[in-house]
Amino acid sequence: MKTLFKSTILMAAGLVLLAGCKDDNESNPTIAQPSQFVLNEPAVKDNVDLQKSSTVSLTWSQPTPYNNFNAPVVPTYTVQVSPSGSFNQAFDADLEDNTGADFFELAETYSNGQNAEISTETLNRSLEELLGWKEESAVPAKQQLAIRVKSAIRDASFKEYNVIYSNVINMTTIPYYVELKPADPEIWWLIGADIADGSWGGDLGKCVIPMQTIEGAEYDKKTGQGEIRWIGYLAGSGFKLRGSMDDNWATQWGQGDSFGTYVKNDGGSGNITVPAAGLYTVTLNTAEDKLTVEPYEGSAPVFTGMAISGDFNEWSDTDMTPCSTGWENHDWYISQHLDAGAQIKIKQAGSWDYNKGGAFIPYSAGMYVYGVGNGDNLVVDEAGDYLIIFNDITGYIRFIKQ
Repeated sequence: MKTLFKSTILMAAGLVLLAGCKDDNESNPTIAQPSQFVLNEPAVKDNVDLQKSSTVSLTWSQPTPYNNFNAPVVPTYTVQVSPSGSFNQAFDADLEDNTGADFFELAETYSNGQNAEISTETLNRSLEELLGWKEESAVPAKQQLAIRVKSAIRDASFKEYNVIYSNVINMTTIPYYVELKPADPEIWWLIGADIADGSWGGDLGKCVIPMQTIEGAEYDKKTGQGEIRWIGYLAGSGFKLRGSMDDNWATQWGQGDSFGTYVKNDGGSGNITVPAAGLYTVTLNTAEDKLTVEPYEGSAPVFTGMAISGDFNEWSDTDMTPCSTGWENHDWYISQHLDAGAQIKIKQAGSWDYNKGGAFIPYSAGMYVYGVGNGDNLVVDEAGDYLIIFNDITGYIRFIKQ
């Protein structure tokens, strides 16, 4: 994800100023440009099982601060990986022919601190794409992997300046084969005093609500980035967005100086607090790092109960739990075991006047659907225990396999 700071813009402006005032260089301060920084050896680097482990932890030293006219400028870090140890040509997912590509630059960027948790799934996918494994028999028992970190200054158009690289560290991995599919849409999570039970706890549904993809929207096949949203009631007690529920708040959106200004990955940011209680639309474009929180322009009925009904309960009602119990609620959840082939719908408790069905869209952790009024029964392909989350304004239904 691309992270942009005001200081980056100042850096770009400073570069233009320096270029235009070449004759004055002797009387002006020069840009402090680091020459190197150190990527530390990871705690585990031998026989890292990419399928059984979840992340690889990286840390690096902070380069001598970049500065422009004595004003510090925050660099952006990206991680690069190579199975050959060479970093000559980057893999480009937008190209049909990547002949000669020998390294992969991961999509995630870092600007707040000198550490990163790299998904082993991402590392494995990078190796598979670079080395062209088409079947399980092509995957070696072990694969060497070289890693380095790039540090750069980015201007408003994301053009990079003052690029330097860390040293290279090497690890031995145990890769695995997986059929490559488009990345899942990137989903962020709502948490806070305004969300679900308001406890800031980590239980999905009870304490945390996922944002939703938008029907008809396009999502980057490589990164899953695009526009997501949530519509619901905010009382004005405060909330935040989290990019992951297990990264110790490394990825988050909070409030800046006032409502309407938002900052990303700033641990000192405030809670996002709406000026008046009511229905709001929260929209996040993960490709552009743009967050908006605006009053909802529609109306929404308030239901006293919602249920799931299907062949598993002979089409009777199994009540869902309202996520918000202290104020107006529009999100519901339930944990339910379902057999393969089970057919269900979500409906108003005690009535079929309001019901939602449709056709599931699969993703790596389950499936989702843009619910249609009086639509087809939802058919579950794979047996399992599911956390079902439903928004009665948008009709969006998400099944998360437990």
